[in-house]
Amino acid sequence: MGNARSGAVSKEILDELKLHTKFSESELSQWYENFQQQCPSGRITPEEFEKIYTRFFPDSDAKTYAQHVFRSFDTNDDGTLDFKEYIIALHMTSSGKMALKLEWAFSLFDVDKNGYITKSEVAEICQAIFKLIPKEKQLQLPSDENTAEKRATKLWSYFNKKDNERLAEGEFIKGVLENENALRLIQFDPAK
Repeated sequence: MGNARSGAVSKEILDELKLHTKFSESELSQWYENFQQQCPSGRITPEEFEKIYTRFFPDSDAKTYAQHVFRSFDTNDDGTLDFKEYIIALHMTSSGKMALKLEWAFSLFDVDKNGYITKSEVAEICQAIFKLIPKEKQLQLPSDENTAEKRATKLWSYFNKKDNERLAEGEFIKGVLENENALRLIQFDPAK
């Protein structure tokens, strides 16, 4: 990003983001200005990202989930988020397109970034999601999803995989799209 400290986003990055997101040039310029004010270094650290998530979930333990979300957004694995990674993440999670959201969800669940999800990875992310649900809401959950372990087992069952099998991205997306309960379980929203 040779341009991390300057006042304007580079034309190259701007053109790429316009091509790959729903944001206009003026929106991207405004996002960049805000990003530079919040992150003068031009990068968001994992600690800064955790603080942001904690503000969104004040009644929950958001740290673990924030760490997984950060990992899924840090596409170049450098331990920080630059403006481009930040905007692409924002686009993927806020776009109205379900396929984009599910591609991102797959990357969230693919903890080791090997292109597959295992039952243990589902359990790890379900544990992090469960920590986001306030205690009083946890008590209201159905008995087959009132713990992180039960939630993971229920979610894994929608994919028709044995405990030791792996799940590819296409299978994950298809399984979630075909089952409303699976979609609900991959989100931090406790119940609808």
